[in-house]
Amino acid sequence: MSSILVRIATTTVAALTFVLVAAPPVKAAGLSNCNDSGGTTPCFEKIWSDGVQVKMTFLDLNPTPSNAPTHNFYVMAPQTRAPQGRVPFLHDHVIGDVSPQNHGDDRGNNRVRYHGYFVLCSAQGISTGGCVPAMTSIPGLGPIPFAATVNGHKLTSADPIESPANSRLLTLFDTGGEFIAAIKPRQEDVSR
Repeated sequence: MSSILVRIATTTVAALTFVLVAAPPVKAAGLSNCNDSGGTTPCFEKIWSDGVQVKMTFLDLNPTPSNAPTHNFYVMAPQTRAPQGRVPFLHDHVIGDVSPQNHGDDRGNNRVRYHGYFVLCSAQGISTGGCVPAMTSIPGLGPIPFAATVNGHKLTSADPIESPANSRLLTLFDTGGEFIAAIKPRQEDVSR
């Protein structure tokens, strides 16, 4: 399995580099979807957080290396019929809690450094049926088992991905990629 993971990493870096180099110039009017702009920043995509889709603005896909803390950014199989991402393959994204204490400060600064992980079904997860893969074809690699569900649950929040109970059903593959993005935290319901 490790040789497959090395090939995934190599191909992913090459694919993302191609997307960034081949991207068209930024449009002056409005923020474009990253799938349409070829990854030219700033751009946006929908992501999952706590079972809800929110809009993430990608600001820097190739930040200067840093020891700054990062938040996990998970890439897995699409969770609905409308994938959040199409480049370089169909996928969805998940992050943890987007509350103000995790994604911003009292001055509205909500730029966060993320570290990317692929969420794959492990051999044990597939053989036991605990993880249902969506076999995703990546050019040069063939089909890869991106996780679609774990123990019958969709992956629309970080909890099922990070759960110790699921640790043998999933393989979190560290892509080595980091980027900076912003999310407007969900506002608290003031009617309560």
